[in-house]
Amino acid sequence: MNSIHDDACPSFEDTLELIGRRWTGSVLKAAAQGARRFGEYRAMIDGISDRLLSQRLKELEAVGLIERTVIPTTPVQIRYQLAPDGQALLDALLPLAQWSMHRSGPRGAGRILSST
Repeated sequence: MNSIHDDACPSFEDTLELIGRRWTGSVLKAAAQGARRFGEYRAMIDGISDRLLSQRLKELEAVGLIERTVIPTTPVQIRYQLAPDGQALLDALLPLAQWSMHRSGPRGAGRILSST
């Protein structure tokens, strides 16, 4: 059985806390699906407020999962994309996504934590 070493626990817990924040998964998914501009993220993530989307993009940029690029046009354009570490995180989360699909059964979301 694999285990998490004590010296890795703080990093592991920080990562789980980050990806567990509301809307973070949706922002990362939108980035993986090609969203680049703020409006594209907003259109792809139903229900997220502009304030919260901006906050999540800033948080993900601060930890190196999203790259922000300023394009000096008139008006100025801001583009966001997955950073290499963001793609690596999504690659690492793929087994978790597969596990959750298996656990949720054919009817989908809402049954991940139910007992079988």
